[in-house]
Parts: sequence; C-alpha cells; structure tokens
Amino acid sequence: MFMTDLNWDVIVMGGGPAGAAAAAIVSESGFRTLLVEREKMPRFHVGESLMPETYWTLRRLGLLEQMRSSAFTKKYSVQFVDRSGRESQPFYFSDSYDHESSQTWQVVRGDFDKMLFDNAERLGAVCRDQTRVVDVDTSDPAAPSVTIMDSSGIASRQRCRVVIDATGQQSLLGARSGERVVNPVLKKSAVWGYCRAALRQPGLDEGATLVIMAKDGKSWFWYIPLPDDVVSVGLVGDVSAILKSGLSPEDKFFEEIKNCPAVSLRTGQGRFEGPIRTMKEFSYVCKEPAGDGWVLVGDSLGFLDPIYSSGVFLALKSGEMAADCVIDALASGEPSRRRLGAWVDPFLAGMNRMRKLVYAFYTEGFSFGEFVRSYPQHRKGLTDLLVGRVFAADSG
Repeated sequence: MFMTDLNWDVIVMGGGPAGAAAAAIVSESGFRTLLVEREKMPRFHVGESLMPETYWTLRRLGLLEQMRSSAFTKKYSVQFVDRSGRESQPFYFSDSYDHESSQTWQVVRGDFDKMLFDNAERLGAVCRDQTRVVDVDTSDPAAPSVTIMDSSGIASRQRCRVVIDATGQQSLLGARSGERVVNPVLKKSAVWGYCRAALRQPGLDEGATLVIMAKDGKSWFWYIPLPDDVVSVGLVGDVSAILKSGLSPEDKFFEEIKNCPAVSLRTGQGRFEGPIRTMKEFSYVCKEPAGDGWVLVGDSLGFLDPIYSSGVFLALKSGEMAADCVIDALASGEPSRRRLGAWVDPFLAGMNRMRKLVYAFYTEGFSFGEFVRSYPQHRKGLTDLLVGRVFAADSG
C-alpha cells in the first residue's frame, strides 16, 4: 500500500540521542515534527558513558529529574592506567567546575535512548519506531519528502519543510550528498562485551570510567560500570591489530584481557554474558553537513573516537544546536543551506578541541599521569576537556 501525507514541518530520521533531542526541541517550539526510528524501542546500542556537559542539554529537554531518579550508575571521574599497570589519580570532574553537572551517569543505552524518544513524544513530536526510511527526495528543496514503511508493510510518502538526518553511520543524506572524510590517524576498531560481577572500585570511584592501556601500549580497554552489577569492557585499537591479527575478534579480545593484569584481575571474578561484539570506529566528518531543506546531526555528520566517551555528548549537542537553527530557518521562511548549517562550524570547532586530546592519547609514550605530574598547572584544563567544556556557550 502507498499513501502521501503533507503534514509536517520537520521529519527526523533516526531515534537515537541526536534525533530525539532535535525532534523534542523543534516540536516544543510549535513545529509539526515526525520522528521515525527503524528499530523497536528500546534497542541495543553501545556508548554507555556520558560526559558531564550532557547535563545542559538534558536540563533543556526536561530530563534531569528522570536521570536523578534512574538506576543509572553515577559517574564522578575518569581514571587512566598505563601499560605497566600504574594508575593515575582520578580526574574528578568537580575539580573543573563545582556544580551539580560535575556528576554524570553510566547508562544502559536502550533505556536511555527510550527515555529521550518518549520525551520527544511528550513534547509534541509524533514518534514512530519500527518504521524504515525507504527513500529521501530533496530535489524540491521547498518540499522534501521521506518515504517510510511501517512494520505492517504500509508505505507512505511524507512531505515536509526540513529533513533532519540522524541515521547514524548509515548517514542516508550524508552518503548521498558528498564525500565522507575519514581521519587516517584514527582508523580504529572495537571489540567488547559485558561482564557480570566484575570488580568495582570503592566509594566515590565505583562508577568511574577506566581507560586501561593494553600490553602493546597501542590498544586500550574501556571499563565502564553499569547498573545491575554489569561492566562494559571493550578493546580498541588499529583495525589491523584487532580485526586482522590472525585470531577471531573474540579470541583476540580474551587474549588481550589475559595479557593485561589491570583488566584480567578486575574481570577474573566475574563472567562475560551475551555475545562479544565488533564494530569499526572510523573517525570521519561529512563534507556536506547541510543543504537546502536538510541537515545532518550526530553520527550522520561525524564521529570522533570512543576514547573519552564523547559520542552521546556530541550527539545531544549537535541535535540541540541544529534544532535551534531549524527553528530559526522555519520562522524566517528560509530553510536554506546557510541557515540550517549555521551551527556546524562552531560545533566542529569544539569537536576539534577534543580531537587534539585524542591525538595526545594516541601519541606513543604519552601518559596522562606523567603529564599531570610534570605540569600540574594544566590539570584543570585537561579536566575541562574530559568534562566536555569545549563550547563557549556551555554551562549557561
């Protein structure tokens, strides 16, 4: 079956953090908004650790009370462990900014993303999961259309004034409109799983993200304590080292754990449950972030690196910043490339500040502990970056 609707100001493709945030903000401003997600919510996604600066977008979305009352693990710090097993002092976020935003969370992404999705509906968006995007037509910039198909196989062409592409690394419009620029330095892959009853640190550090160097000094592990006595454990390294080692990704994962006492001692008392998963984490940015009648947000626009848990923060921030430009463009009657993409340069400038810290981490021989011991005057600036204070208008 096929139908045509002409009912929307904005159609958001993709119900993750970027899309749900954008849909919520645009809809709350009074614009007719449709948010579509191909999977049934809640759905699995990796990327459980939040940066403290997500606080401001969550506050704007009206979600802070839900977060405070949730079972999500509270996170106060990040700690680094070098290849010899030497641990840095925790980088407490409150050292950067003495505010309630210095405490954040380790989340179960299915539950967290469902919260954002439902919140967009609460703020007025029409939200449909299990709805697949079949086609996007931007040939008429005054009335772009999105053809969608629901779970029963009914297809409809939905017309609107602006399309927001939040389809993640698939990046439906980004892949069509221009080249994706891959960072040649950050061609990484990740292998990860979930360990129940693994060791946690005591007290305030129980929810700390640990970044642990592997034996080779090039690959590294994330160690993220989640609710229900589960820890997310992931190995990240060059594609050649992880996926082309001669071992299966799962065997490589457990071999590296065995060779890394800082991880093996923490997981030895626990048990891994569920599948071991693999993903390529290419760092990239799409060269064409917006056009007449459309804009990219979240991973559709670009991805940095998993090292500092910036993924959800940057997704939420991009959704918020893009939504403000969409509102301005619709109010002016000019949903042009210039207006819809006005947020991109400031956003990429903040992302690039974070990228410099990523490069520092991957520099051979670099140690955050040694850096701070040698240059204690830079500890606060380093913590600012770990917090996510990279946008001038933050913390308002």
